[in-house]
Amino acid sequence: MLEQPLLRQPDRSGDRDERFMGLALELARASLEEGEVPVGAVLVVDRAVVGRGRNRPIALSDPTAHAEIQALRDASARLCNYRLPGAVLYSTVEPCLMCLGAMLHARVARLVYGTTDPKVGAVARLRELRDSDARFSHDVRTQGGVLAGPASRMLLEFFEERRSAVSRRNVHRLHRR
Repeated sequence: MLEQPLLRQPDRSGDRDERFMGLALELARASLEEGEVPVGAVLVVDRAVVGRGRNRPIALSDPTAHAEIQALRDASARLCNYRLPGAVLYSTVEPCLMCLGAMLHARVARLVYGTTDPKVGAVARLRELRDSDARFSHDVRTQGGVLAGPASRMLLEFFEERRSAVSRRNVHRLHRR
């Protein structure tokens, strides 16, 4: 039996991506408050949110507990299907290779992300594979840059705070000597 969707948004194609990305940003803020890298994701089918996720690898002691994976798991459980054809995944940050691989396996139709991740973001790698002789049984259309500013600022805030905390600990250690 199919559960009711978590949230249905009006069909206004002009601002739909920003609305759903706004929901993903709220989840990223929750990760930030928990001390996790602030990444949030929502999975949408037919303009309805069917899955939500936020980064939780520290809290769950699970290296695969990325926001995108959490959203895929939530949607799959709600829809009682590991295949999610026609789905759109909104992530505040460009997904890593693991998350993109999971999207391919789930048959997600489209990925919309906020800010790029120059270290582990894998969208460019996926494009390279598409352009090579690699054969996939499915392809995910991608679009980046949606609400990139707020997503990027949240990441910068998180990592600046982390660096400051490390600096404070190092200064404290020096004074103890």
